[in-house]
Amino acid sequence: MRKIVFIYLLLSVKIISAQLLPYQHFTERDRDKSDTTSLQHFFRNGEFYGHARYYFMATDNDAGLSDYFANAFGMGIGYETGKFKGFQIGISGFFIYNIWSSDLTKPDPATGVSNRYEIGQFDMLDAHNKHDMDRLEDLYVKYTYKKNQIKFGKQHIKTPFINPQDGRMRPTLVEGLMFESAHLKNTRIEGGWLFGVSPRSTVKWFGIGESMGVFPTGMNENGTRSQYAGNVQSDAIYFLGVTQKIHKNIKLQLWDFHIDNVSNSALLQLNAEKEIKGGNKIISGAQLVAQQAIVNGGNADTSKTYVRPGSEALTYGFRLGLQTANEWQFLVNYNRITGKGRYLMPREWGRDPFFTFMPRERNEGLADVHAATMSVSKSIKQGFKAELGLGYYKLPEEKIAAKNKYGMPSYWQLNADIRYLFSGFLKGLETQFLYVHKGNAGANEINKKNIINKTQMSLYNLVLNYHF
Repeated sequence: MRKIVFIYLLLSVKIISAQLLPYQHFTERDRDKSDTTSLQHFFRNGEFYGHARYYFMATDNDAGLSDYFANAFGMGIGYETGKFKGFQIGISGFFIYNIWSSDLTKPDPATGVSNRYEIGQFDMLDAHNKHDMDRLEDLYVKYTYKKNQIKFGKQHIKTPFINPQDGRMRPTLVEGLMFESAHLKNTRIEGGWLFGVSPRSTVKWFGIGESMGVFPTGMNENGTRSQYAGNVQSDAIYFLGVTQKIHKNIKLQLWDFHIDNVSNSALLQLNAEKEIKGGNKIISGAQLVAQQAIVNGGNADTSKTYVRPGSEALTYGFRLGLQTANEWQFLVNYNRITGKGRYLMPREWGRDPFFTFMPRERNEGLADVHAATMSVSKSIKQGFKAELGLGYYKLPEEKIAAKNKYGMPSYWQLNADIRYLFSGFLKGLETQFLYVHKGNAGANEINKKNIINKTQMSLYNLVLNYHF
């Protein structure tokens, strides 16, 4: 039903625009391109776009534990009008089908743990649903004036703390007011007031507090099961980001991210490049993230709060690398989450902003972490890129809930990522193959519940995207 309503809305835009004027046979010469002030121009000079996506994912867990696979296909269409006195309207939607997959509703018999990765291709709130997964994704009004833009409504967003995290079929989306400005020289200012979120792996829209707890909630610091799902009292997110190019090769970012009644997070990041002989570049970076709980952390009842009142967290990281003239890139990264407190940011909203982030795992919910990664990538020819990454993550013992929210053991991770963007007749088609292996890096024996879908496992991803 939602697909029918969505298609009806898109077609109505064109139908209504046509009915505003007396009926006429529409041909290309009927367009009056000189009249840019009419409502007809506003609608006729818009743009339709589409996206088809196929995603195969499979998890090969440790011996004696369940393995999984999923085949997902989806397609979406969108429309954005032309400009009318700087204003535009946009709308888009997407549907997903479960073509053929494991039984993702059945927990692993040995541990009772449910599927983690493949269910995220569909609607994790209704694992039985295989065919009726559709979502209105964009519905906004946008105003552009010179180098300034304001957008209100449902929309895509990319910031350090809220981002698409599109390692599944569809990304995380938000609802609210966003603004961007590049009016000042070498400066970009972004900010927003958000009051709604539609996390990836869902088809519904939630209020801010509602969205915290859609994904598994882990443990409270005292070792009891977290009960904040459905109990976080928060109505809005406010954020501001400033990116300043302080030198032709040096960029400084400062972000402040305020979750009403829950917490405040600030990020400071410096990225620099230095050209050396032969057209090569040295790449470097430094990052600092500080968090603190505000008010009651989400609920006056400490068993139902998202973050313990009065708690704080601090992380810092560094990056050093080389980019060669023949398109090789070598990177070494380090990140430290201090023992001051658990770094907490709802997984429903985005991936970690750390230099050491590697796709398919996170360090959110942890304290006292040492993480190091290195990677090498190469653009072999136009459109083709391969990357190999290796990471080591030393975590607190999984039974120490005060520092390990999700019972994640120390691990090492290997990623092999190959991508190709087609040109010519198949322009718009993109392919990706990602192989991930995570191995146990701790000396202690680990409970099987903390192994399945977390370590001693391999994950296979094949993704086809076609944009038109």
